[in-house]
Amino acid sequence: MSEQLRYSDAELEEFRQIILAKLETATALYEELCSSLRNNEGNDIADTSPTFKTLEEGASTLEREANARLAERQRQFIGHLRKALERIDNKTYGICRATGKLIPKERLRAVPHATLCVEEKDKPNH
Repeated sequence: MSEQLRYSDAELEEFRQIILAKLETATALYEELCSSLRNNEGNDIADTSPTFKTLEEGASTLEREANARLAERQRQFIGHLRKALERIDNKTYGICRATGKLIPKERLRAVPHATLCVEEKDKPNH
């Protein structure tokens, strides 16, 4: 019996549905984070003492920076998911870019944008 070179169309469709669900969730979170970064309204600190005002401004800045980092990570994740959908469309999805062998389904279900099998990912040069 020969080794399977790619996933079947039915299997690719299963992965497409997994990715679309993750993409929907990731996009919603990204939009929420971006909205919080744009939001200049909310609780004002004008009526607090100067000491507390400084502390609150510092905490607010740290929170905005953390949200900006999270938003950037979400944006990158969304990009990886979209590229995975492209690989499904051209039927190269699930093929390890280092070995050319199929990435196990269990890994793809857990990390649907994976392009490397676990063995290759764990190597120091990746």
